[in-house]
Amino acid sequence: MTIRTPPIPRNPALLKHAQQRALSNENRIADAITRFAGSMPFVYVHVIWFTAWIAFGVERYPYGLLTMIVSLEAIFLSTFVMISQNRADERNQVLADHRWQLTESEEQQNEQLLGLSTQILELTKAIHAMASAGTSAGAVGPGTANRESGLADPQSP
Repeated sequence: MTIRTPPIPRNPALLKHAQQRALSNENRIADAITRFAGSMPFVYVHVIWFTAWIAFGVERYPYGLLTMIVSLEAIFLSTFVMISQNRADERNQVLADHRWQLTESEEQQNEQLLGLSTQILELTKAIHAMASAGTSAGAVGPGTANRESGLADPQSP
């Protein structure tokens, strides 16, 4: 019957956020209370407490003091639930910000890649144009460029 501790985040942004959150005593206390209030030991403690209260006759029916105590506890627990929701919202915002940074980084990389692709395309067109100009300038067949340059044609005997 132990109260589980939350796992250590793998995401670097969440890990940094958890470390910053752990620096505050208020946050650590709120997290501990929220963890306990959301566990089965919390339920068991209350079942035992209510049973003992009624069984030992701490007060008579309609249990006004018990009702007031439970009402105050409910007020505080609802506050801790809202704190927990705020914490979850903060975590979601940290993740969203991290994802946005990654998206912007990827967009910059994509723009660089598009620029490189454009340069490669232009170079390919230039090479093709040079090759077409060389063959249309009087070249008749394979090895013509070699004969014009004075090199031996590897296909000729």
